[in-house]
Amino acid sequence: MAVKQTAGRDSLGEFAPKFAELNDDVLFGEVWSREEKLSLRDRSIVTVVALLAQGLVDSSFEYHLAAAKQNGITRDEIAEVLTHAAFYVGWPKAWAAFRMAKEVWSGESN
Repeated sequence: MAVKQTAGRDSLGEFAPKFAELNDDVLFGEVWSREEKLSLRDRSIVTVVALLAQGLVDSSFEYHLAAAKQNGITRDEIAEVLTHAAFYVGWPKAWAAFRMAKEVWSGESN
């Protein structure tokens, strides 16, 4: 079940209220909540790969890695996703993603 997102309003509500509304209500409220069409687990995989493809291995990428973990992606699965994606998005991007994923899944064996 999708969680009510408030990050847009919390971070940008006063500065960019329309962007914050679209982030919280449309992206997370309408798109991410369409679990009958695509599970949160699958949406997490798509999102991680899309951000990786753009080279966006920043705090938003780390957030989505943590969300992927919360949505049921195991350490072995994220390693396989990143390994597969590396051949399509670029080796250096994958290295950067692996560094973050290793921290997010630290202490887990699979």
